[in-house]
Amino acid sequence: MWVDDTRIDSMRPVVEAFSEESGVEVELVQKATGDIGPDFVTQVPTGEGPDIIVSAHDGLGEWVNNGVVAPIELGDKADAFADSAVQAMAYDGQTYGVPISIENIALVRNNALLADTPATTFDELVEQAKGAGTDFSVLIQQGEESDPYHLYPLQTSFGAPVFEQSADGSYTDTLALGGEAGHAYAAYLAKLGADRTLDLSVDGDKAKQAFLDGQAPYIVTGPWNTSAFQEAGMDISVLPVPSAGGQPAQPFVGVQGVFISAKSENPVLANEFVVNYLTTEEAQDALYEAGGRLPALTASADKVDDAVLQGFNEAGATGAPMPAIPAMSSVWSFWGATEAQIVGGQAADPAGAWDAMVQNIQDAIDG
Repeated sequence: MWVDDTRIDSMRPVVEAFSEESGVEVELVQKATGDIGPDFVTQVPTGEGPDIIVSAHDGLGEWVNNGVVAPIELGDKADAFADSAVQAMAYDGQTYGVPISIENIALVRNNALLADTPATTFDELVEQAKGAGTDFSVLIQQGEESDPYHLYPLQTSFGAPVFEQSADGSYTDTLALGGEAGHAYAAYLAKLGADRTLDLSVDGDKAKQAFLDGQAPYIVTGPWNTSAFQEAGMDISVLPVPSAGGQPAQPFVGVQGVFISAKSENPVLANEFVVNYLTTEEAQDALYEAGGRLPALTASADKVDDAVLQGFNEAGATGAPMPAIPAMSSVWSFWGATEAQIVGGQAADPAGAWDAMVQNIQDAIDG
């Protein structure tokens, strides 16, 4: 089983417990995070790959199209997981992995600057934040290419998700970010840029440091930054991002899953471990206790006694899985460049710039 360096220590006690119960020995092999997906694609067809990998779900479309990952049947077990986690494991109507942890961005509040958040819309949030008298109101990291990932909750609140989703939650190749909803979001981005709520000069590092320095009561970020805030002695709360456009603000949800090779020499044993063992509360509890990441299994997530992680869990409950379809690779560069153009005030016609972006993305998908 291939596991990266951030997961191997948390997976080890789970594998050991499974081996004790089943008598099946599982060999853990540490791989660099960036090598697992590409090596899976190249080595499985040669018979040299692993039986199982642990990886983020966003490579799933490529693995399916290359015939290297085996479908699985979760059946009723699927109901025990967060919807977004199960959706992330699906591609073209078929399930391919067992989700083990989820993460997403949310709104983080510095409780020393503001004690509560009565705001129900993003505009109200910005106005409330200004009352703190700090340099920034709501920090959302940007950069030269903006940051579509961190802005996505605002975009979805206008009803402009990047792709359409099928009934089972899997993504289609049909773009959904255009039209009137996209125009409304583009106009809103222009407004946030004009009033300096969004600033292209504030990248991820600057946003994190500004929040650490008490220069803003709010930041939109993920659990990868909150440990630094807590280590600095900050009293923080984690909340859902309020809607800007009237619909739910849905962050992207990243899901770590466990996948079985289509060429596994031990498919029955691999299925026993992945589908029948890793779906248990015992296994998901153990993964959390060893690794500290929010479990994908709802019963395990509900037991997490960590207010910060629970806040992220609640913020991500209505989130959307990061698209794992190959078409997603055609989206990012046009998306970020256009948002940067609009936020930076270089787009005289934000709606027109958005339309051009949608067409460019469609052309790239069509190849």
